[in-house]
Amino acid sequence: MQNKVKFGAMLLLSLSIVLSGCKLTTKNDVAESPSPTTGSEVVDNNKVDIEVLGMSANEADLNIVRDQLNKNGFNVKLNVQADYSSFKAQQDAGNYDVSLSGWTTVTGNPDYAVRSLFKTGGDYSIMSDADIDALIEQAAAQTPEQFVATYKDFEQKLVFDNAYIAPLYSSLKSQALNKDVLNPDSVRLSKSRSLPWEELDFNDTAKRDKDALVLQSTMPTLTSLDPIKGNDGSINIINTNQYVRLVNLTDDDKVTSAGSLSLNHAIADGNSDYFFILRDDINFAAVKDKLAVDTGERVGADDVIFSLDRAKNKDSVPDHRTYTLHEHIKSAEVVTDVAALEGIKVSGSDQTVKAALEEGLDAKIASLVSDKTQADNGAGKYQVVKVTTTEPFPQVLNYLAHQSAGIVSKKQVEAINTYDVAKFDPNKDIPYGDQNTVTEGNAYNNTLYTSGPYILSYKNDYEAIFYKNPAYMTGSDHAPKINSIKVRFIKDADSTLAALRSGEIHLYYAVSETKFDIVKGDSKLQLQTLPSNAVSYLLFNTKNRAVAESADLRKAVLYSINQEDFITYYGGNKFKAISTLSPIVDTGLELKADAAKAKEFLNAYKASK
Repeated sequence: MQNKVKFGAMLLLSLSIVLSGCKLTTKNDVAESPSPTTGSEVVDNNKVDIEVLGMSANEADLNIVRDQLNKNGFNVKLNVQADYSSFKAQQDAGNYDVSLSGWTTVTGNPDYAVRSLFKTGGDYSIMSDADIDALIEQAAAQTPEQFVATYKDFEQKLVFDNAYIAPLYSSLKSQALNKDVLNPDSVRLSKSRSLPWEELDFNDTAKRDKDALVLQSTMPTLTSLDPIKGNDGSINIINTNQYVRLVNLTDDDKVTSAGSLSLNHAIADGNSDYFFILRDDINFAAVKDKLAVDTGERVGADDVIFSLDRAKNKDSVPDHRTYTLHEHIKSAEVVTDVAALEGIKVSGSDQTVKAALEEGLDAKIASLVSDKTQADNGAGKYQVVKVTTTEPFPQVLNYLAHQSAGIVSKKQVEAINTYDVAKFDPNKDIPYGDQNTVTEGNAYNNTLYTSGPYILSYKNDYEAIFYKNPAYMTGSDHAPKINSIKVRFIKDADSTLAALRSGEIHLYYAVSETKFDIVKGDSKLQLQTLPSNAVSYLLFNTKNRAVAESADLRKAVLYSINQEDFITYYGGNKFKAISTLSPIVDTGLELKADAAKAKEFLNAYKASK
């Protein structure tokens, strides 16, 4: 939903904490309890002070956090921020003991659920533990049959031995749509991947060119429109639809070439070499006079190699947010020898890589070309890209389906990013994808070149306007249907639902479980749900706070958590979790609320002071 995730993903999710030994918190209890912003907390000097950081959008969870912690030996100070950017600023400044955090594994594989968050040096990690690092690397090289035991050891050390996090729950993925306007069959809900905009369609197809489809987001500040520089809820769905990738995920998290830049892909014997045969019917889109235009530049192998090289290189851009996702990529290169493909077998098969790449193609491979302008799929002239990993690592395909692996224009990005990365000055250097270049009233100078089905034309504090790429898989089933998409920025959940019901927006992504009954009761609306890869958890500060030094203090919080309270409050639409792995790998571990243990660890912390 953090979400590297990244909130996701990463879509940023609500984080809430529940403590054991307390009465069950109901919806009415939460509604009647003091607002986090009232400052009504009563200080008890015999209790331990703790500061909880969160966002106002998570008010219900924050109320539960405050009440449960207060009843389990803590004086709670709530640090409530209005939006994600201010929340992140407080988090970066260290102004918290624990923060309500969340993560959505938008690639469908377990390595993504842990690497960025908990590995030393990870894009979003504030931890450093050699044992944790070793287990992450061990599991990454294992098959699904092998890695369950390793991930169980990982969760044991992460949660129970060290209490680096305190898990709360996993969630449903949900969206509500106006079925009088949108064709429900065109609206996909996938376990991991973001909503594919190119498949959306009106019931009345005559509206495609004249009416805008209106979506919604809570975050008007966009981290970056360069896909490698952001991995959070403000841009995940946007960049997923702005940049095509080598592969996609199906709705149930299987890797597929459908709707991607590759017509087919194959894993070679040994699980270290991966081959992709590219389609020739995508050009980059640009914006001219605030409308989308065809640049005439084809998306090709040189752009793929450039994009993957910069994705894996931490120093390719300042503030690279996603490099650990791609650190297993050793190299990417163009294949020009057809015979080489005939001499390589597919992993676990007697089939050649060439035969695997040719499956279902109208024309077999007659020749391979290095120049993308010379590719002609209809005549059997193709481009093939080979990606080699540092070690056998099949999960690399899941990462290549992530928005951070979106294909950018080599020519355009090099033309924009002329600054010295080591000397980057945000006050004067304007990098590719800077949101100011698409923001009205700022330095609007849209320099985007996008390879996906849509391109962002401009934004303001109210909405962002996208137009379809006029040269994206034209004539195929994957060509975008609706010409214009608007994303309205509405921070408040109640206001968003009201906008959906009034027809101001047509689809509400990530509806709160507390609103399901309202949606179901509206005859023009349709609710879609499925179990997601989203997990909410409590993240402890690791610097300059008592929780950073005291495992006893962290465990006092851990064993106070009663996940049943959240499940009850959300009407059974939340599920138990141990870590961000829980929706993907069942390790058999379970966190049980234990008030006696919580008191024991809290007393041990007090005695150590």
